[in-house]
Amino acid sequence: MTDQTLRCPRCGRDGTGTAGCPACRADGVAVNLELPLADLRGRDLASYPGGPWGWPGTVPLPPDADPVALGEGNTPNVRLEDPAGVWVKNEGANPTHTHKDRYMAAAVATARAGGSTTVIAASSGNAGASAAAYAARAGLRCIVVTTSSLPPVIHAQILAAGAVVVGFPDSVARNNVMRRAVDELGWFPLTNYVEPGAGGHPHAVEGLKSVAYELARDLGDSLGAVVVPTSRADLLAGIGRGFKELVAAGLLRAAPRLVAAEPSASAAYVRALAKTGRPAQERTEIPYVSTAAFSIGSDVANWQGLQALWDSGGSAVAVDEADFLAEQRGAAAQGLFLEASSAVAVAAARRLPADGAVVAIGTASGVKDIDLVLRDAPPLPVIGESLTQLRELLQRVSGR
Repeated sequence: MTDQTLRCPRCGRDGTGTAGCPACRADGVAVNLELPLADLRGRDLASYPGGPWGWPGTVPLPPDADPVALGEGNTPNVRLEDPAGVWVKNEGANPTHTHKDRYMAAAVATARAGGSTTVIAASSGNAGASAAAYAARAGLRCIVVTTSSLPPVIHAQILAAGAVVVGFPDSVARNNVMRRAVDELGWFPLTNYVEPGAGGHPHAVEGLKSVAYELARDLGDSLGAVVVPTSRADLLAGIGRGFKELVAAGLLRAAPRLVAAEPSASAAYVRALAKTGRPAQERTEIPYVSTAAFSIGSDVANWQGLQALWDSGGSAVAVDEADFLAEQRGAAAQGLFLEASSAVAVAAARRLPADGAVVAIGTASGVKDIDLVLRDAPPLPVIGESLTQLRELLQRVSGR
């Protein structure tokens, strides 16, 4: 089995658990622990089958442990038909319609391999639905702790998979109960539960490296930039780790620039990178303001996200709500229904110089944004059995 020593990338101390580095937290910075990078030497990128389990050993499990899988990975790259030519890696094509499936496949497999029978996840959306599905696949009991803003579609997904979902008045109360469940009941934490959050489960982040592997396989050295919708930066960090492994093994000439895409109302990374020096950047705190892209944006610039941007020579881009909602409609008009958070990445990608292929990560389908999409829609038209009425309706619709 590969080395599974957890280490703090900021101070270099070894650690345990999923609450981040205690020494760096005492210094005022929340830092997620990391596993050693996987050695990809001798692998053949062209024949990589995709997904977190495509290359054995890149997500560390004991030798006798089985992966947990639902067919995640190998999501399509779709080029938008406009002058910018932005690519979208459509993670909505995963089993529960989100990139979280790569994360949860690794997290739940780790839980089962360690003998856990109950897993718990804090989520306002995609992570909860994915956790429920993968726990069901693994035969584990799953509890999802959330807030009252949980979208009905996600609620239905969680219940359908047989998980228990519990709401709390706010994320602080939710996380405090999850912390006690982990500490006192021994439940396995699939997500972060400390404040300020350092990031997700280190083993789960390893599942997200497969996004980088697939992009390298499909687009190779033409990759110029990868734009990632960002909050606590698990996806940004996982993609960054994947590209590091590929470059170290000689499977990719150079890593593409990584770009954090954020709603303007809560753009912690944009604010952080505007500061001089890493000590100031890693201590950035701003007020959090919720937007239609409610699964991204943050009050802090997580260290793991900053590390991915620093290492790749990347940047952060803030997008106004009107702009990313327009992008959501524009992508849907080309047949690609993205969640609002994904549309933030598309809007940000359009602002980058065309230095190679620019890929926006479409983190999830727009199915959870049903209320948002229907908010200003007219009532469903109902007509009689009449071709004339149908023609009149089409004339009215085309005139809007």
